[in-house]
Amino acid sequence: MKLIQIAQHAEDLDRAAEFYSRLLGTAPAAVFDPPGLLFFDLDGVRLLLERGAPSAVIYLGVPDVRLRVAELEAGGVEVVGTPHVIFHHDDARLGPAGADEWMAFIRDSEGNTVGLVSHAFDGGAPAG
Repeated sequence: MKLIQIAQHAEDLDRAAEFYSRLLGTAPAAVFDPPGLLFFDLDGVRLLLERGAPSAVIYLGVPDVRLRVAELEAGGVEVVGTPHVIFHHDDARLGPAGADEWMAFIRDSEGNTVGLVSHAFDGGAPAG
């Protein structure tokens, strides 16, 4: 089974398009308004921002969560959870074996929480 699409609430599609374009570094793949649908392609998984969708927490992989959060915060994005190690992967079941999993949380333009995740070895360099 493969994940095809995730949905997130967005009251203002233009504002959400601007925010997520900056966050993801890409333009929307499609907009259908009406009925109020905005799509981004995340490496083959569709992120749907929709007026009628409930709020959800989505987690996005970034190369280095510490650097990305600093960039976003400098750009005025609200950080609601600073970067920190949440787990060490002793094996490769849920991430690279031997890596620390770093996580932080930001608030998007629509008031939703977005998690940012990266992996690093020995508390330092990001896992590539």
